[in-house]
Amino acid sequence: MMSSVRAALNYSVDNGRPIDYYFYEPDPALELNPPGTDTREMEIRDGWPLADRFSADREGFEVGHFDAGFTDFDDDAAIKAGFYPQVIGFVKRHTAAKRVEVFDHTIRRRLPDDLSQQTEVRRPAVQLVHCDYTPKSGPQRVRDILPDEAESLLNGRVAFYNVWKPLFETVEELPLACCDARSQSDDDLLIMELKYRERTGEIFVMRHSDTHRWWYFPRMYPDRALLLKTYDSEVDGRARFMSHTAFEDPNTPANALSRQSIEVRTMAFF
Repeated sequence: MMSSVRAALNYSVDNGRPIDYYFYEPDPALELNPPGTDTREMEIRDGWPLADRFSADREGFEVGHFDAGFTDFDDDAAIKAGFYPQVIGFVKRHTAAKRVEVFDHTIRRRLPDDLSQQTEVRRPAVQLVHCDYTPKSGPQRVRDILPDEAESLLNGRVAFYNVWKPLFETVEELPLACCDARSQSDDDLLIMELKYRERTGEIFVMRHSDTHRWWYFPRMYPDRALLLKTYDSEVDGRARFMSHTAFEDPNTPANALSRQSIEVRTMAFF
């Protein structure tokens, strides 16, 4: 029998105004419109019994085996030299992409009391229903990372995939929930503007719908990884944007190990 939990997920309110998130202290006179203010209890199904059936092109995510031999996650240079090639191979095997480029990674841990420990590559798990790219910000990311090749590459299919896996131990808290892309509509996706002093970026957050079907993979081992599709240039009916979020699992034991995971972002060309 397939099991599930009911847990709180942080959706965003669709009030007709762009949702915003500032990476600096905004003018106090501004009326802010923050994300994640609509918390809803949702059923989240255990995906392990169907693990072999999920497809990044259909549901927007899939799970697969991943060599757990690399453990030097405290050394960013070692991650780039030794772990990135494994990620590229994983993405190619699962997508048949001809070329895969890794452009960054983030170590996710529960936020410590000392906020100074948060850095660009070491951050807390994100408990917000979101997708990392939009039809505008996906192509722009290609232009930012590969400026000399971008226009040529954008003439073909481009897809962005996040690879998410535990570092050393089984994930016992703050697992990742994935929304079946077939259960969300384009109208559910809301642009959130990311406000930097020098520019404004954007991602998608999501408004609530009872049609959303959520899945997770409890107690994931380090020899497994999730492939999450966050953008696809194709408009032929396959999944393009998959919303996801970390969440507080009600089955988490009181003495659970703190979650430690890595999320690597890639762009794939076909």
